[in-house]
Amino acid sequence: MIPKELAKKIRYIQIYTSRAVNESLAGEYESVFKGRGMEFDQVREYHIGDDIRSIDWNVTARTGEPHVKLFVEERELTVIFMVDLSASGSFGSTRKIKNEVAAELCALLAFSAIKNNDKVGLIVFTDQVEMFIPPAKGTTHVLRLIRELLGFKPKQTKTNISAGIEFMGRVITKRSVVFLISDFLEEAYEMKLRVLGKKHDLLAVSIADPREIKLPNVGLIELEDAETGEVILIDTGSKQVRKNYEKMGHTHQDNLKKMFRSMDIDQIEILTDRDYVVDLVKFFKMRERRRHR
Repeated sequence: MIPKELAKKIRYIQIYTSRAVNESLAGEYESVFKGRGMEFDQVREYHIGDDIRSIDWNVTARTGEPHVKLFVEERELTVIFMVDLSASGSFGSTRKIKNEVAAELCALLAFSAIKNNDKVGLIVFTDQVEMFIPPAKGTTHVLRLIRELLGFKPKQTKTNISAGIEFMGRVITKRSVVFLISDFLEEAYEMKLRVLGKKHDLLAVSIADPREIKLPNVGLIELEDAETGEVILIDTGSKQVRKNYEKMGHTHQDNLKKMFRSMDIDQIEILTDRDYVVDLVKFFKMRERRRHR
């Protein structure tokens, strides 16, 4: 039996995200992702006017006649959500903590995917992979993903993005659309991320709380690192302390942007005090414009 409070939350997310998909996102999702994948169909003899880049040199060498590879548009895509649910995601100064926003984002994108007959899968990780749901279709499957995400209780507190990427590489061999959802408060995963981005259509969804970027003036406060348990005392009454904290927050965000840009990985920036539907639609419109340049 699903706890009453969890069932209520699942129902709310289903209604909210379904409305958002129907009103705002379904068309944007389809225009960006449909037709992106191509699969091999057959080889035939080269005809004048064929693109020489499609020549199959192995068959050409074997037969002595030039042959080209033909591809057809894939009828469906596989969408994988890689979700970081480590302890840092339990932080929240607004109505929702970061992990709740991550779950709702997955729900929204998953409903967009099944509306286009795509498969959806889920990998949840902390400093190890804690859950894997293989890709499948249908509303029942998506509701299971949402239920598992919302009711998930992580065994570990720390983060290891590389561990999630390595697992993804082992279990998902077909090129997929991958949404990597995290606050990216970790280091030393760049090399693995670059490899993942070359193999799949990777989108990095970075979630941040406004208090991770800017502190209010509320005097002395204790801040605890949810992943290590380290506690520090901060005097938010000090203008210099607030300024240094804000600079550190913006530096982290800027470094993320530079890293993703250097790897040619698209980034969707989400703040927990903003409407993420607006941010997603804005991103998809930008990606669609870039695709047609």
